[in-house]
Amino acid sequence: MAGKFVPKTPVNLDPPKDDPISVEELAKADGTEGQKAYVAIKGKVYDVSGNKAYRTGGSYHVFAGKDASRALAKTSTKAEDVKPEWEDLDDKEKQTLDDWNTFFSNRYNVVGIVQGATNMG
Repeated sequence: MAGKFVPKTPVNLDPPKDDPISVEELAKADGTEGQKAYVAIKGKVYDVSGNKAYRTGGSYHVFAGKDASRALAKTSTKAEDVKPEWEDLDDKEKQTLDDWNTFFSNRYNVVGIVQGATNMG
């Protein structure tokens, strides 16, 4: 459906970057103590720093500094689900993950790619 997951207020995004971001660098961008907040989905790293939900105490802080593909696919905020592996999930969960990827890509700048990511699919 046209317009699905499009923000109500238009967002001006920078062209996506494909700079390599190490897992360690991603982990540092966890939204704590003035740090940037990054969330990766299928290896793509989004800068979600402007959204307080990804900061300390926010409802999505568990995703900050990590590849949250599996948790997003399962619509889970459990820390044990926050990991990059998603390939073994069912088709419905994979579609949910693709929907989240679309949602993020319409709202947040892509600042890089997780170095060595094997879950790009």
